[in-house]
Amino acid sequence: MFILTSDHEAVRDMAKAFADERIAPHAVEWDETEHFPIEIMREAAALGMGAIYVREENGGSGLTRLDSALIFEALATGCPCVASFLSIHNMVAWVVDRFASRELQHRYLPKLATMDSVASYCLTEPGAGSDAAALTTRARRDGDDYVLDGVKQFISGAGASDVYLVMARTGEGGPRGISAFLIDNGTAGLSFGANEKKMGWKAQPTRQVILEGVRVPAAQRVGAEGDGFKIAMAGLDGGRLNIGASSIGGGQAALDKALGYMRERKAFGRRIADFQALQFRVADIDASLEAARSLLWRAASALDDKGPDATRLCAIAKRVATDAGFNAANDALQLFGGYGYLADYGVEKIVRDLRVHQILEGTNEIMRVIVARGLIEN
Repeated sequence: MFILTSDHEAVRDMAKAFADERIAPHAVEWDETEHFPIEIMREAAALGMGAIYVREENGGSGLTRLDSALIFEALATGCPCVASFLSIHNMVAWVVDRFASRELQHRYLPKLATMDSVASYCLTEPGAGSDAAALTTRARRDGDDYVLDGVKQFISGAGASDVYLVMARTGEGGPRGISAFLIDNGTAGLSFGANEKKMGWKAQPTRQVILEGVRVPAAQRVGAEGDGFKIAMAGLDGGRLNIGASSIGGGQAALDKALGYMRERKAFGRRIADFQALQFRVADIDASLEAARSLLWRAASALDDKGPDATRLCAIAKRVATDAGFNAANDALQLFGGYGYLADYGVEKIVRDLRVHQILEGTNEIMRVIVARGLIEN
């Protein structure tokens, strides 16, 4: 669990080399121009990072959740925003591979694997964030079709993505009345809100997804009617690991930048790297990242093994890793002094990108709720 095999190292090194060569040199520019680098993501997909844990027979790479954690940490050293969007796309691809009909798998997965088709995940609504089971988007059965009406909020890739995994209410209130659907961009009645002005994650669009009388065949439903919430939560277990890994990668990149700066910067006639107070600071950052990384690997192994405590461990790992990553980046910025506040060094961007990781894929408060409920009920 804690010693990587040569195969694990090869996967990690491949992703890190890609991040160093194709992502990191452009990350600040993409942030400033709000450019969505889909062409770079397709290059990543060509290396197997478009459908990481989709089965090989369905066009995926067939890798493990631990492999995925290694990949997303490595990619996030180049840009947490780009890595996180790839995580969302992979989450949708896995849901199709795990729960969709063979017809839908054959239709969607080959293009999802190459990212010739880009996917977005649509659960959150304006009035249903942490209380996701309270969603009100409605899917009404009409013969062989469903007709969907509602609004999804904070959807990464909205407008640019080709396919949307949408959770909608087909039955009673609460989680058992929710079903999942695949909806293609261009479907009549599907539209998008304005691109949100965000603190970070500027290299991907975030918009509302608006459904007004969107008619889709019943064959576009993923899984059985009423299984949508269960499917959504299953996808989020892996998504939480990925976003945690991306946080660690971003925090590690910020620490590495700070160490480079400390070796060069002089104050009071000495390198600031020689001041013991600052040495203690970087030692604490490194320890927090290493502890979070070990916990994340344990949770990934539990999810691979389908362990009974996998959901609890994924929630714990997401909370710990996203807190550790953000705090590492914020502390690294402090080590730069005033220069850390400038865009030129790329550290303030990492801080802005990682802040949202403590909110999405379930807020860190909700992670505590998941853990506490499991402890009390079991």
